[in-house]
Amino acid sequence: MILEGKKILIMGIRNKWSIAWGAARSAAENGAQVIFSYSTFENEEKINSLISEIPGAKAYVCDVSMDDSIHECMKQIKNDFGKIDGILHSIAHANTEDLRNDFLLTSREGFAHAADVSAYSLVAVARIALEEEVLNEGASLVALTYLGAEKAVEGYNVMGVAKAALESSIRYLARDLGKKKIRVNAISAGPIKTLSAKGIKDFNSILDIVEERAPLHKNVTTEEVGDAASFLFSSMSSAITGEVIHVDNGFSIVAV
Repeated sequence: MILEGKKILIMGIRNKWSIAWGAARSAAENGAQVIFSYSTFENEEKINSLISEIPGAKAYVCDVSMDDSIHECMKQIKNDFGKIDGILHSIAHANTEDLRNDFLLTSREGFAHAADVSAYSLVAVARIALEEEVLNEGASLVALTYLGAEKAVEGYNVMGVAKAALESSIRYLARDLGKKKIRVNAISAGPIKTLSAKGIKDFNSILDIVEERAPLHKNVTTEEVGDAASFLFSSMSSAITGEVIHVDNGFSIVAV
């Protein structure tokens, strides 16, 4: 098992259909001790019921838009588990109207909100994890992104811009954290029918297009993305940092 003895924090768990859950299952199956954080908007009882399927798992509330909340979360994790070896950043949000309307109509407030929660939060988490000395040497940070950061995808709008900022942040963080032997990468997952995806207009048609045009002619699963995250958390990827790895059955390489 490639994560034997490692402790992995999954940030942004929501439900069993999420990519975060697929990553948690893969990490656990590969020998990791899995820890979770969840938003203040989530139901604590529901989250605890979900994670009970993974032996020894524990969840902590964390509002990534507030530094104090991140500090408290990291302190609690360190107190309960000691230092950790990896963090999955599975956190993104944009106002519904900014996904439903044309990108041109994005409000200043909506733009700032999407960028803060979806991109800057990774920077804040990385910085505070260092300040709280919760990361082991050789730790690996992994964030989730999407093709809409590279191409204009119908209905993705301000989230695409926020994810572009996230991908750029990956490279700058990799440069800074490499001095501390910490790696930072992102997975650009193909479209998956998650709760968040419901906010994207005509999402089902995107799934159909991927199945038709992707070289492997199928859509990706949360388990497949989770396995890619486990690889990035493991020592098998020890020379990889600053990368955005596409896990999308090859759809991102197809021009027409």
